[in-house]
Amino acid sequence: MREEVRDIERLQHILEAINVLIDYVEHHTLEEAQSNPVVYFGLVKHVEIIGEAVYKLTLQYRTSHNEVNWDDIERMRHVLVHGYYKIRPRQLWETIAVDIPQIKPIIEQLIKEYN
Repeated sequence: MREEVRDIERLQHILEAINVLIDYVEHHTLEEAQSNPVVYFGLVKHVEIIGEAVYKLTLQYRTSHNEVNWDDIERMRHVLVHGYYKIRPRQLWETIAVDIPQIKPIIEQLIKEYN
């Protein structure tokens, strides 16, 4: 039987994925990512990881920490996983380059508070 993953571990998974994404967009362009399918889908996968970790956070944790729009992140995950054929690269890139860096300090603070 698998051990249940706690909220703090999910937050750490979110932060790890955020760091990978930010590091990539700081040194590369969308065109570079699109020219290499392995890299491009690696970026998609890290956004999915963020969404999946959010999806698996306990409802109690999500409702008591509303400084993040958890529902939007969860919806993005559903689009990437179930609507993979509708992914718009520019929109994905903007999410990675603009939206995700904005939640990084919040996630870091939540981890700090958890500990």
